[in-house]
Amino acid sequence: MITGIKRDHQRFKQIVKGKIKQNLKKYITQGEIVGRQGKDYVSIPVHQIDLPHFRFGKKQAGGVGSGDGSAGTPLGNDGQEGSQKAGSGEGEHSLEVEVTLQELADMLAQELELPRITPKGQGSLSSQKNKYTGIRQIGPNSLRHLKRTYREALKRQIIAGHYDPKNPVIIPIKRDFRFRSWKNITQPQNNAVIIYMMDVSGSMGDEQKEIVRTESFWIDTWIRSQYKDISIRYIIHDATAREVDQGTFYHTRESGGTLISSAYKTCLELIQKEYPPDDWNIYAFHFSDGDNWSAEDTKICVDLLKTDVLPKVNLFCYGQVESRYGSGQFIKDLLEHFKEDEKLITSKIENKEAIHRSLKEFLGRGK
Repeated sequence: MITGIKRDHQRFKQIVKGKIKQNLKKYITQGEIVGRQGKDYVSIPVHQIDLPHFRFGKKQAGGVGSGDGSAGTPLGNDGQEGSQKAGSGEGEHSLEVEVTLQELADMLAQELELPRITPKGQGSLSSQKNKYTGIRQIGPNSLRHLKRTYREALKRQIIAGHYDPKNPVIIPIKRDFRFRSWKNITQPQNNAVIIYMMDVSGSMGDEQKEIVRTESFWIDTWIRSQYKDISIRYIIHDATAREVDQGTFYHTRESGGTLISSAYKTCLELIQKEYPPDDWNIYAFHFSDGDNWSAEDTKICVDLLKTDVLPKVNLFCYGQVESRYGSGQFIKDLLEHFKEDEKLITSKIENKEAIHRSLKEFLGRGK
């Protein structure tokens, strides 16, 4: 009976996951699940799922309860009509479902047909790991293998004729003890860092920041699934740039002008100080509405990218979030200078519906 319940439960979980996969494009464009994430899980509201429940058959069906009754007899209100009339629409039911971030990343990979990331500098970092390789007759008590020890004691007693099936007492002696054997192995370890940069000048409103927040969640989910360890850093800028925490990154709004080069300089300083390119896989994402202070600053940005930033990163992605106040010029400048460069990817994000396409543009090269 328990096995059957577990089997049914697993089947229902597969149905739920299938429903999430079916509607994943809708979830990608919505920011509601971003606030429902934990360390390893994310909670997703799934609509239109019929929960398993009992139904009564029609055979020999009688009335509810006992006693006389006929169709139309009022129950529980003494025949008095209520003051409110029932609505004609069906209520919407939703089920809060928890899925792991790894499962969500796998769904995202299927939805967007994402290739697995090939890390650069593979094996440049390594970690020591203990691996159990077999069983031996000597070792510390902390590594004693209880099942193997019991098995050896049972074999010894049967061979010696001391085993009594009616009184099956198994007492291991020293020669029965078995211990796990292990050895240290060196395991390649690829670390990654994501550096987010965002324009927080007056032209970037709450709607634009919500788009950035939603897209960043899915970027995090995918890249985390590809690496054992990951670090995330946040840089905001208007006319000047500074590193901040996650909360400040998504909720700061300034009123000054925009110097994009200030963010690129801060990003470069961070890489040079803390993330040697030979040891780290570096991903930089910059979001802006495309306004920059001057053509001169745009030239500084281009030079910084060409000579310093792009040679050090796996990928540099620029997402231009459409704003009615922004000119949108910067993406044109990047395309003019880096159209053939595989490390720099640009994407126009006109609205929330464009997040799905933008993610595929950013993550679809397997870098």
